Amino acid sequence: MSEPKQPKIADRFRGFLPVVVDVETAGFNSKTDALLEIAAVLLHMDDEGCLQPGETVSAHVEPFAGANLDQRSLDFLGIDPFHPFRFAVPEKEALDKVFAPIRKEVKRQECSRAILVGHNPFFDLGFLKEAVRRVKCKKNPFHAFSTFDTATLGGLAFGQTVLARAVKAAGHEWDNEAAHSAAYDAEQTAKLFCAVVNRWQTLEGNLVVSPAPDTETSS
Repeated sequence: MSEPKQPKIADRFRGFLPVVVDVETAGFNSKTDALLEIAAVLLHMDDEGCLQPGETVSAHVEPFAGANLDQRSLDFLGIDPFHPFRFAVPEKEALDKVFAPIRKEVKRQECSRAILVGHNPFFDLGFLKEAVRRVKCKKNPFHAFSTFDTATLGGLAFGQTVLARAVKAAGHEWDNEAAHSAAYDAEQTAKLFCAVVNRWQTLEGNLVVSPAPDTETSS
């Protein structure tokens, strides 16, 4: 008898590698407001085909030259962009740090590209793309426009669209004191995304396999 096929993320998500991303920013305009923190959580699939959070990679980011800093946003986040103990790095260095392990994992998982998972991901992807544009990064691993939205998925699976409420509805703890840091929010979003995918997996009873996309514009 042949050995059962090992579950693969590439098979489950059309050749894409879901990577959970969260950013913290000094406002809501991706073109003018500073990117202050970025975090990404890599995901892997266990022998049962269940999705699990893996490594978190993150960076504190120096505001780019001429960036707008909305004081209301800074007060809400509790961030002093110029505090020396932030150990912030320029945008290019931050993107290189976060993108390198993602590209490595895309290759290891035999995927074509990463796809951003976020809570209202248009926000995170918008800031990410503007930072990529500013530093002229040529190795952005993420799909240009496709995303997975845990606000929508949380509403579908648990009847909750607010991240904290959806995470708790999925059976996980939520720490209000730790919230609004990119690393913590990305890790909690990863738990929520995995919970939704695995819940569907249980309902379906088997691994959904689909062919990899042919082009970047596949949707």
